[in-house]
Amino acid sequence: MGGAAVEMRSVSKRFGSVEALADASLSARPGEVHALLGENGAGKTTLMRVLCGVLRPDAGEVLVEGCRLRPGGTRAAAAAGIGMVHQHFTLVPSLTVAENVALGTREGSGLRLALERVLARLAELERVTGLPVDPGAAVAGLSVGAKQRVEILKALYRDPRVLVLDEPTTVLGPQEVDWLFGVLRSLVEGGRTVLLIGHKLDEILRVADRVTVLRRGRTVLAEGREAVDAPGLARAMIGRETTPAARPVRVERGERVARLEAVGVRGEDGRTAVREVTLEVHRGEIVGIGGVEGNGQRELALVLSGRLRPAVGSADLPATVSLIPQDRGAGGLVPGFDLAENTALAFHDTDAYRRGPLIDWAAMRRTAHEIVTGFDVRAPGWRATAQSLSGGNRQKLLVGRELARAPDLLVAENPMRGLDIAAAAFLRDKLVELKGGGPEVEELGGEGGRPAHAPPGIVLFSTDLDEVLDLADRVFVLVRGRLIVVPEEERNPEGMGRLMLGSEQA
Repeated sequence: MGGAAVEMRSVSKRFGSVEALADASLSARPGEVHALLGENGAGKTTLMRVLCGVLRPDAGEVLVEGCRLRPGGTRAAAAAGIGMVHQHFTLVPSLTVAENVALGTREGSGLRLALERVLARLAELERVTGLPVDPGAAVAGLSVGAKQRVEILKALYRDPRVLVLDEPTTVLGPQEVDWLFGVLRSLVEGGRTVLLIGHKLDEILRVADRVTVLRRGRTVLAEGREAVDAPGLARAMIGRETTPAARPVRVERGERVARLEAVGVRGEDGRTAVREVTLEVHRGEIVGIGGVEGNGQRELALVLSGRLRPAVGSADLPATVSLIPQDRGAGGLVPGFDLAENTALAFHDTDAYRRGPLIDWAAMRRTAHEIVTGFDVRAPGWRATAQSLSGGNRQKLLVGRELARAPDLLVAENPMRGLDIAAAAFLRDKLVELKGGGPEVEELGGEGGRPAHAPPGIVLFSTDLDEVLDLADRVFVLVRGRLIVVPEEERNPEGMGRLMLGSEQA
């Protein structure tokens, strides 16, 4: 196609015995948002990493504005005007926002950074995008959502003609998603091309002009927005009709497993992040907490999981608490560890997995096998490292490991973030079964599992309001560190949104 901004022809890529891409193709035009969809592990990120020169394909070619791009060359891709916002952050925590944005540019001479030019350009980007940013803030102290915004600004700073975004909305709240889509629309109206990897079909149908679907590394659909709908896209992604998720059931609450009393917490910047939170959690219930990223969710989750002591107040917690953290890279998995080693992070001090002072690796591998099989973790072998897995498969490994601990209390921060339709529905069903004391409590408990009649208490933090409303027995929002009960008449996205934006109750 002569008018294509980007054309990828018959691209193939293998990693050992795993065929990540098999004759995949994609064509994106100038002035359009082009969505790339597929299940976790379908090859979406691999295809875009080929485009950006991070990976060299085994076969196929890439053309940018009709010119063949040298394979496996990041500088050539950048020179051709291609920029990418990666799913896993590439920021340096010890540097400021401005310093991270300037990395890899030619702002300055020698070892000296022309900071004034960087600050001026960031101020211009803030004016254009409407996104406030503190250039002097240390990245280490930013929330996951704020880090994602910095990654987007870092890409926009280089003024790319083709911008690739890999699952950018997974760490953004509803208002931030609206902002992002507005930015993307302004970019394509200016003649740029946006390639958007996503998994939320409602978002894709809202913003995309055209859609390409990969399944098992192959292109199975390429259509304009007007020719597709959500059921059709789901069928193309999965290769079959999707099955309805299990409906949440109301069960009788059991004993109390956790209580916070007037808890206050300071964030890494020294400011008060959580204010006077009192909360009880019982077995057999899901407590849902919604809110815009950066309102104290991370700190409250750390207190509930026993990883952070409150500055004031008290936290009465059970012996076994599992945490599904919002950042699976920083707080969940070790990228260079293999599947069994990452499983050992949760079980290394458990008697059933020890032989005296040593780890019983045979038992650990058995549990890792149960998790991989039970959660359909697609890995290129048993010695595969976490960093070799797709983002969604990393999440499934992490969730499976934490549920396998058979906790009394499960604290989950956006557990379905980054998962495709099938994987998200699968995990949702797991939580419903777990809450009801169903088979997952016993089967995933391994050698140390509790009997099925003792379900845990579950605290679900999520920026996806529909997820909270659909799953939770009790619903709260966290606004500026204060926990607010959502009354029955406000249990809808609009009502929760009003409270999240700071109603008089906050």
